[in-house]
Amino acid sequence: MTAPLAEEAARLLERLRERGPRVHCLMNTVVRKLVADGLSALGAVPSMTDAPEEVEAFVGKADALCVNLGTLDAARRAGIDRAVARAGEARKPWLLDPAHCDYSPARTAYAAGLLARRPAVLRANAAEFALLAMPEDVVAVRTGETDRIALGAKAVAISNGHPLTARVTGTGCLSGALAAAFLALDAPPFAAAVAAMLALGVAAQEAATTARGPGSFEPALIDALFNLSPEDIRREARIDHDQSGL
Repeated sequence: MTAPLAEEAARLLERLRERGPRVHCLMNTVVRKLVADGLSALGAVPSMTDAPEEVEAFVGKADALCVNLGTLDAARRAGIDRAVARAGEARKPWLLDPAHCDYSPARTAYAAGLLARRPAVLRANAAEFALLAMPEDVVAVRTGETDRIALGAKAVAISNGHPLTARVTGTGCLSGALAAAFLALDAPPFAAAVAAMLALGVAAQEAATTARGPGSFEPALIDALFNLSPEDIRREARIDHDQSGL
């Protein structure tokens, strides 16, 4: 299973570059520029507004939606609720990143409510996952030193990446947005998640070869995403069957 997944990820990267899908991101305000730059570098087209009065129009023009709870307030909740409803009406795939849902009971409850509305993919860290009950039909992506992706009994572990990734704020948010970009290609959600984690992980390895620390790693990562080739994914992918569970 693992070699075909790497090949599918490589082909999805080719399709993404050809199609340039538009991804609407309801994103943590701290990391909007990194996420927008990362999407653009890979070949997608980002949009970022969360204003309740216009978010439905933006989602209507997008190919996929990424919902990140990050800097959450009443206005952003209203925007998120409208965006998710519009994505459902238009049958557009969406991804949920329940950022920091382990910090606040109110945020945990809100994340659980959104998860019940069935995003195609949930991307979270271990602490966030521990608080959420995963529906069997939603692809689970747990990012960390090793990225784990599961759908029912099917699960893989991806060990690409570099420790400097964790020293740059927003790289986890970026991974969710990249997964949404691959979802925009009408790819199976499991394959889209694998492609995103491989793309970011392989790019991070390349960026680390020239970076001297987090400050130089961030622009090097954007360059590496821009220069990433399907052959890079085929050659560098480190995917294994995962029996440890999320």
